[in-house]
Amino acid sequence: MKSFLGLSMEYSEKNISNLLRELNEIGIALSAEKDHDSLLELILVKAMEITNADGGTLYSRTDDQHLKFEILHNRSLNIHKGGTSGEEIVFYPIALYDDEGKPNDHMVAARAVISGETVNIPDAYASEEFDFSGTRNFDSKMGYRSTSFLTVPMTNHENDIIGVLQLINATEEDSKTVRPFSPLGQQVVESLASQAAVTITNTALIEAQKNLFDSFIQLIADAIDEKSPYTAGHCRRVPVLTNMLAVAVNNFDKGPLKDFKMTDDEIYELDVAAWLHDCGKITTPEYVVDKGTKLETIFDRINMVDMSFEVLKRDAVINSLKTKLEEFNSDVDNELAIDQTLQNELSTLSKERNDIRKYNVGGESISAEDITRIEGIAKRTYVNPEGKTVKLLGEEEIQNLEIGRGTLSIREREIINNHVSVTIKMLESLPYPKHLTRVPEFAGGHHEKMDGTGYPNKLTKQQMSVQARMIAIADVFEALTASDRPYKKAMTLSQSLTILGQMKLDNHVDADLFDIFMHEKIYLEYANKHLSKKQIDDIDFEKIPGYSPIQ
Repeated sequence: MKSFLGLSMEYSEKNISNLLRELNEIGIALSAEKDHDSLLELILVKAMEITNADGGTLYSRTDDQHLKFEILHNRSLNIHKGGTSGEEIVFYPIALYDDEGKPNDHMVAARAVISGETVNIPDAYASEEFDFSGTRNFDSKMGYRSTSFLTVPMTNHENDIIGVLQLINATEEDSKTVRPFSPLGQQVVESLASQAAVTITNTALIEAQKNLFDSFIQLIADAIDEKSPYTAGHCRRVPVLTNMLAVAVNNFDKGPLKDFKMTDDEIYELDVAAWLHDCGKITTPEYVVDKGTKLETIFDRINMVDMSFEVLKRDAVINSLKTKLEEFNSDVDNELAIDQTLQNELSTLSKERNDIRKYNVGGESISAEDITRIEGIAKRTYVNPEGKTVKLLGEEEIQNLEIGRGTLSIREREIINNHVSVTIKMLESLPYPKHLTRVPEFAGGHHEKMDGTGYPNKLTKQQMSVQARMIAIADVFEALTASDRPYKKAMTLSQSLTILGQMKLDNHVDADLFDIFMHEKIYLEYANKHLSKKQIDDIDFEKIPGYSPIQ
C-alpha cells in the first residue's frame, strides 16, 4: 500500500513519528531561546532541516504593513545574511499593499500574509500567478535555479500574522535533486510556523514587560530627581559602577572570588537592585536629603544668625554713642578710646560671624577647640524685638554646628538611615519573577558594613551576598567622588581611594571586592566616563591604605 508520499505506510508512520518527535524537540528549543535573533535563526534553520530545503528566508511583519527581511540562508550558495550572521540584508522590504491600498497579490510572500494561507509552488519559473522577476535576476547573477517554493504565514495564538517563513528548493536526500515540497512537509512547517509565531509573540510580550519594568525603575529615579537633583545622579551612577564591578568579578580568575560567577539573568537582577537601592528616599523629607549646611532646615538658618550678629553690632554702636554722650556732658574726653573699643568689638563680632559660617559647612571632623569656640560665641546675648534677652545661638543650633561629620544631626541621620528600611519594605512588597527574587536583599544591604556596624540590620560580611557587598562599595565610591552633593566638594581619585582603602582596613567594605576594584582599575574606567578631568589626579599607590597588588 502506498501513502501520498509514495512510501510504504509502515515507513510513512515511522517517518511521521520521527517528525512529531523532532517538532516537539524544536518547540522545547524555541521556548528556551531568549535572544530574538537567535530565535528567528533557529526557526528558519529547523524548517530547512525538516524539509531538506536548500534555502530559506524569514520575514517579519512591520507596523507600516511591510515584510522586512530578517534572515536569508542558502546552503549551496553558502549565503547567510541577517539574524546572527552580523551581515545586513540590503533588500527593500516587501509592501503588503500599494499606494492605493490594494493588496500586493503578485508577490508570493505578501499573498501568504494577506490571504493567511500557505502558498506551495512546485516550479517558480512555470508560475504565471506571481512575479518572480526578482528571483530570476538573482538566479542569473548567482548561477542558481530557484524551483520549488513553500511560503507559510506565521500566525500566533491571537490569530495575528507576524511574519512569513519561506523555503526554497526541497531536495532529495540521496540524489540532491530538487523536488516540490510535499503535503506532509507543508503540514509540519505550518505547525512549526504557528508554534514559532506563538513563541516570538510570547518573547516579545516578555520583552515588553521587561521594558515596562525597566521604565518603572527609571520613573522612580526621575521622581527622586524631581524631589532632589543630588540623589538622582547617585541613583543613576551607582548601577553603572556596580555593573563595572560585577563584570570584572565575573571575569576575574584569582583570589577568593575566582569561582564566583553570575549569569546574564543574575547580572540583570543586580542591575535592578542597584537602580532601586535608594528608592526609599522618595519618602525622605527634602530638607534632610538636600541639607547642604549644618543649620539648614527648610532654609539655611545661618541668615538668622547673621541678623543676630547685625543686632549685636548695632547694639555695640548704640552703646558707644551713649558712652560718648555721657562723657560729652562731663569733663572727661575719651572719644578716641571709645572709638577704638567700638572698632575692636565690631572686628570681634565679624570674626565670630565668619567662624560660625565656617562651622556651618560640613566636613569630615570637628576639633575640641572648635567646639569650645562655638560654645563661647553662643553665650552672647541681645535684646529681641519683644524686649527679651536671648542667646545668640539656641541649643539645637549649637548641636547642629558641632556635628562632626557631614551636615546631619543625629535625628536627621536617623531619618536618612530609615530610607534603607523603607527601601527594603517597598521592594519586598513587589511580586517578583523567579530571577528577581533577591532584589530586596541586594538593594537593602548597601549601608551595611563587613564588621556588622552598618544599618539597618547590622549584617556582617558572612550574612551578606557578594552582590549586596558590590552595591555597598559602589555606593561609597560614588558618594565620595560625586560633584553634585550640597554638603561637600567632589573629591579627587586619590582622596577617594585613600578613604575607601581605609574603609577596607576598618572592615567596613569588602576587602576582596576592593582588591579587584583596584587591580582591574574600575575606579579609572568609571572616572574617565563620569568624573571631571580635575578629579582624575595621579595616584601614589603606596599611600593607598590596604592596597597591595594582586599577583
